[in-house]
Amino acid sequence: MIGARPGVNADTVAMVDARTRSLESGLLAGVDEILARRLARSRRILEAGAGTGHHLARLLDAVPAATGLATDVSVAAVRRAARAHPRMAAVVADTWAGLPLRDGAVDAVLCVFAPRNRDEFARVLTPGGHLVVASPLPDHLAELREATGMIGIQADKHQEIVRAMSGAFSPVAHDVVREQRTLSPDLAADAVLMGPSAHHSTHPQLVEPIEVTVAVEVTTFALTARS
Repeated sequence: MIGARPGVNADTVAMVDARTRSLESGLLAGVDEILARRLARSRRILEAGAGTGHHLARLLDAVPAATGLATDVSVAAVRRAARAHPRMAAVVADTWAGLPLRDGAVDAVLCVFAPRNRDEFARVLTPGGHLVVASPLPDHLAELREATGMIGIQADKHQEIVRAMSGAFSPVAHDVVREQRTLSPDLAADAVLMGPSAHHSTHPQLVEPIEVTVAVEVTTFALTARS
């Protein structure tokens, strides 16, 4: 694990624990299935802003020939990611400050609900490589947001991502996961604590289970040029 100065909004130990419980409950299992399908032929995979490394670990389970590297600005998250899978390493790194990889080191970059640096992603990808970005749709966990006052989601996020990646990447596939999940009060609290809302004021604790919408879009890009 390579040391680096953690970012201002790096995940805390409590956030990492909440994310682990939430993801292990299968909250985003549909997203993991799409990632496995889109990157089935990849062999060297980077997940930038990987958090606990859950998504990369599930991808490596589905693609036995692949190896992976997880990066995140949170020391607590990287410590968890370093133990997430035997074919995965983890380093502390800020996506905006630069990724600790040589040019063309990987054939796939994965970014799930995390910061996106087009130029760095293009630099570390081999020619013909792919970038897969998962982002929440406006109705993702909408019921929980209304009940707890969680931070809202930008309405035109897909268009903004495509624009931001243009010049180096071209979209080649777009998948959507939309399903209903029932969260216990404890799991609902974890879903709040695992994301950026945890950095803001406290949120009310629910006392009854809540049915929520899981709504995520997954955009696959092909590398067209290095910036």
